[in-house]
Amino acid sequence: MDTRISGKTRLLGVIGSPIKHSGSPLMYNFCFDYYGMDCVYLAFECDESQVKDTLAAMRRLNMRGANVTMPCKKEVARNMNRLSPAAKLIGAVNTIVNEGGVLMGHMTDGMGVVLDLKDHGISVADKNIVLLGAGGAATAIMVQCALDGAKSISVFNRGEETLAKAQAIGDRMAADGIACRTEYRLLSEQERLHDTIRSADILINATSVGMRPMHEGESLVTDMTSFHEELVVYDVIYNPMVTKLMSDALENGCREENVIGGKGMLLWQGAGAFKLYTGLEMPAQELKAFLAKREAEGAPVMRDVAENVMYG
Repeated sequence: MDTRISGKTRLLGVIGSPIKHSGSPLMYNFCFDYYGMDCVYLAFECDESQVKDTLAAMRRLNMRGANVTMPCKKEVARNMNRLSPAAKLIGAVNTIVNEGGVLMGHMTDGMGVVLDLKDHGISVADKNIVLLGAGGAATAIMVQCALDGAKSISVFNRGEETLAKAQAIGDRMAADGIACRTEYRLLSEQERLHDTIRSADILINATSVGMRPMHEGESLVTDMTSFHEELVVYDVIYNPMVTKLMSDALENGCREENVIGGKGMLLWQGAGAFKLYTGLEMPAQELKAFLAKREAEGAPVMRDVAENVMYG
């Protein structure tokens, strides 16, 4: 019996479909246990057609909040009372906070990358960033880096249509007075891509290229002279732990401490949501140790967060 649950227990959860594989309850309930908080976190099956009813239930049951995963992020954003700057720019929500029936939508996907970089001693402020990809993960990262003071962001993507959508978000950032230079290029512009990386401070891969099993052993950076000692290389992929992009960077002059895989992003985007719910810092080091122990025992604890970020 969980003695933490009482008549005053506040309910939180994650909504999406499918949701049975979710590792979020494990992560958040660990944090509530750590602080001795009278809260419990559960997973709820919800598709786009059920979003309005689910949000009404959140208000009726006085739920403190919820995380949002596939396929509900955009529909949730359309039904919030208020949106954070990042959620408004992107048009999607992955975290809901309930303040007395007023639902505030946030987007912490990009925050996960920024906080993970910070955990490695790296700030995005005043940095020139090259971003590979223009999908859901990439646009969230682009917006958060811009909000956190990046000097410039160069987005490279395969398809024109998705690139145009990212540019539209960038135009909204500019209209809102966010002082970050942006440019949008096709990956087919190989010479431009590699020249831009040479002068960049941070390179972020926000595509599935390099991911096991479909794209393992692949990389979008094909000119090894693009890498340099001062370049930070961040790959949102965490399976495999070391992607081809990362190994190429290590073999061609990048410092080991500046080549980072995406596993930490999963924890830190959850940390952003936890602080929104509670006002407290997630016990990151303790949670890392707990999750590492679980994973060593063969438990896939973070899969839902990875899919949420990559494809949501």
